[in-house]
Amino acid sequence: MDKKKLNAKDFINIGIFTVIYFVMFFITGMLGYIPIFAVIIPLVLGILGGIPFMLFLTKTDKFGMVTIMSIIFGVFWFLMGYTWTAIVGYVVFGIISDLVLRAGKYKSFKIDVIGYWLFSCGMIGCQAPMWVMADTYMAGIEQSMGAQYASELARYMPSWMGIAAIAIIFVGALLGSLLGHKMLKKHFERAGIV
Repeated sequence: MDKKKLNAKDFINIGIFTVIYFVMFFITGMLGYIPIFAVIIPLVLGILGGIPFMLFLTKTDKFGMVTIMSIIFGVFWFLMGYTWTAIVGYVVFGIISDLVLRAGKYKSFKIDVIGYWLFSCGMIGCQAPMWVMADTYMAGIEQSMGAQYASELARYMPSWMGIAAIAIIFVGALLGSLLGHKMLKKHFERAGIV
């Protein structure tokens, strides 16, 4: 049996950790009901998601596991109404993340932090309609959440936030990775991640 091919256990791990990360995403997404908090969603998700993602990496040593997780997220958010940009964001950043993690042989914590940051950048695809199709997006928000909410959201999420989000995600991913590594030190030692 080829140890580099994904097997049933790998797919089970992908499924379990995808569900756990979804829960973190939903918890964090609740902050978005208050427009000013939309700015910190990437930071909070990076921190909360760091624990399950770091644990996932202790069980990941094959290319494709992070990519599959990313594809699932992209498709799910697309089906939830986040447009095609969610798929593009998660698939592109998922593949890049997997390539970076593979370069570190899935055994370097420093590379894992960068890989997690890149994976987390996939969420920009969910937020991108705010910036690349602002009029249509805000019209939909106004219809579903009201004019005041849409106005406040536009105020706190101007187009330059798309670039700032990359830095905000990095800070969250770094903090989340460090927290996850500290909490899961025994798992990291067992997996040989240094």
